[in-house]
Amino acid sequence: MFRKITKRHWTLIILSILLILTFYFILPISIPLVVAFITALILNPAVQLLEKKFKLSRQISVIIIFFLFIVLIGILGTFTIMITVTQIVNFVEKVPTYFKQLHLIYLDWEAHFRQYARNLPPEFVKQVTNSFQENLTALSDKAREIFTIDNIAQIVSKIPQYLISLIVYIIALFLFMIELPILKVETMNLMKESTAEKVRFMGKRLSEVMLGFLKAQFLLSLIIFGASLIGLFMIAPDVAIIMSLIIWIIDLIPIVGSIIILGPWSLFMFLTNNVTMGIQLAILAIVLLAIRRIVEPKVMGKQIGLSPLITLIAMFLGLKLLGFLGFILGPLIVITYRSAKEANIINWNIKI
Repeated sequence: MFRKITKRHWTLIILSILLILTFYFILPISIPLVVAFITALILNPAVQLLEKKFKLSRQISVIIIFFLFIVLIGILGTFTIMITVTQIVNFVEKVPTYFKQLHLIYLDWEAHFRQYARNLPPEFVKQVTNSFQENLTALSDKAREIFTIDNIAQIVSKIPQYLISLIVYIIALFLFMIELPILKVETMNLMKESTAEKVRFMGKRLSEVMLGFLKAQFLLSLIIFGASLIGLFMIAPDVAIIMSLIIWIIDLIPIVGSIIILGPWSLFMFLTNNVTMGIQLAILAIVLLAIRRIVEPKVMGKQIGLSPLITLIAMFLGLKLLGFLGFILGPLIVITYRSAKEANIINWNIKI
């Protein structure tokens, strides 16, 4: 059996094993480097455009694009952090008020329940009221545990780690942007000319896919932001802009998305007897979820060259198997496979 395995097969087997070990052991601790490399690939077309259009050197083009990218990320990051911190501080300050309101709602509910349950067995009434009281107490205690000084201190203590990762990401991004042509040449030198040509075809195809994916996400985010802004201007105009921005960011989370914000908000409105606003927020959450689930496969499929059905299946299976990263990798794996077949790297003609 082993005699039928050629040297090429052994090479592929060893490379596959090394790749699996790399993904399992090295990738989790190399996320800043991996993200920096992917970002450099995404920014590389802009660098090449400056080189060709304005006849600039690679170094000058990289410095300009790198500076613009850092400024843009810095502005967006600062704005996002300011909004997030403000909302968290406001929420923490209002937590006691929220629980007081919940306690008053519980007392009102208990009074109505005892009135309507006069003909029920006393043991049953006592068990139900005790159960609600215990759950309310447990919820209050849990909230106090979460918002303790120790927990906040633990979060703050991790900031230096994030700063180190951010610094490594920024430095690695700049170096990758500078040395991408060298890395490309060295990688191609390891391959035969025929193999290198196929890899170039795949690289070009995947670059188009990544650009299409980013365009699709941007278009979807604009639709979600516009829909949430219009809806919140009609429901809660005082916080429409801030909450629309938060929903816009949170909605990037697959499957769950804006439900994280609008779900608890709607539930709280119901608990505080503001049924009208609770219903409106629930309807808005359903509308945003429907927009993303209906429009996303079509936009993604159009931009990355897959049918909406295949895109939906790839995103769903990727999400279930690999989590958030799989949501992105699912369609990319399908595109990689199709590109490999088009380049004759994979030449399977299986028929039943």
